[in-house]
Amino acid sequence: MFIFNRKRLSLTVTSVACALLCAVAHGQSTATDGASAAAKNESLYPPWQHGANNDRTERGLEFTEPDADNLADFHGDPFHAELSLYVGGNYFFAMAPLVKAFETRYPQYQGRVYWETIPPGLLAKQMAANGTVTVGNMTWTVKPDVYLAGLKAVQKQIQAGRLQAPAVPYVTNTLTIMVAKGNPEHVSGLADLGKPGMRLAMPNPEFEGIARQIKLSLAHAGGDALVNTVYGTKVADGSTLLTHIHHRQTPLWIMSGKVQAGVTWQSEAAFQEMAGHPIGEVSIPAADNTTAIYAGAMAAHAPHAEAAKRWLDFIRSPAALAIFEQYGFKAYKPSAG
Repeated sequence: MFIFNRKRLSLTVTSVACALLCAVAHGQSTATDGASAAAKNESLYPPWQHGANNDRTERGLEFTEPDADNLADFHGDPFHAELSLYVGGNYFFAMAPLVKAFETRYPQYQGRVYWETIPPGLLAKQMAANGTVTVGNMTWTVKPDVYLAGLKAVQKQIQAGRLQAPAVPYVTNTLTIMVAKGNPEHVSGLADLGKPGMRLAMPNPEFEGIARQIKLSLAHAGGDALVNTVYGTKVADGSTLLTHIHHRQTPLWIMSGKVQAGVTWQSEAAFQEMAGHPIGEVSIPAADNTTAIYAGAMAAHAPHAEAAKRWLDFIRSPAALAIFEQYGFKAYKPSAG
């Protein structure tokens, strides 16, 4: 049975009125704070280069909603390209300056370079699908002129007949542990990644070549037990999340609080810090670290063979190497292999 309580109702009405008055009084600052928070939150989402990774000179309608409609790993005009590059995404941030330098050398390609920066294993699947890819509701086909990835991945595709020999190596890279700025979890090394409470983003071994190098480094630091914990036990209990595009997802998940750490290439942590994002890193000692060799090769049926040869020549040039070195890459030397 409902009993009417005038005193309680009066107190309730008074409380509501006070709340409304406070809301009105602070409405302007609340709206401002909300807008600031929204802008800050939006800055977490890729693309992170404000359109610099789009080589097309005439772009028409600009329509990008970072948390809803966003093709961050596909760049340029797929339908009028005169050079198409399938690039393992570990240096997506270096591609805009590389393309600009290439176009300075070869002005005829200005606005005519298309590139993708998804994991090498996924690029291999796209090649197997004759260059067709689907993202959301959009499907398009771009056959590659050049495939760029780890040396072993390139050699594998040469053996499969999708690429032409030779494989052309150009730079090397090493691993790091990516964390939030200031390292609030006090991660000191790879062994800490095995702690039960540590939430991780780790590349998926199925199609991300970096996972092989990470497993080697984990084994150096803590034996098979650490490998099995990070890539077995913690995957099963949900404290290790496997990425599809680690170079985008790992920093995004750290910045959004979804995970606390992840292993990436050191160049990716360097880019995030250079971009002003709240990302830090914990160095991995040389004894536990793993070095990757990046290489490229021309596609077996490259639509633009001459352009492909020019890119493979350019990628080893002093101008290209200087760009890579800004992010901590080192020029490949045969002795490093």
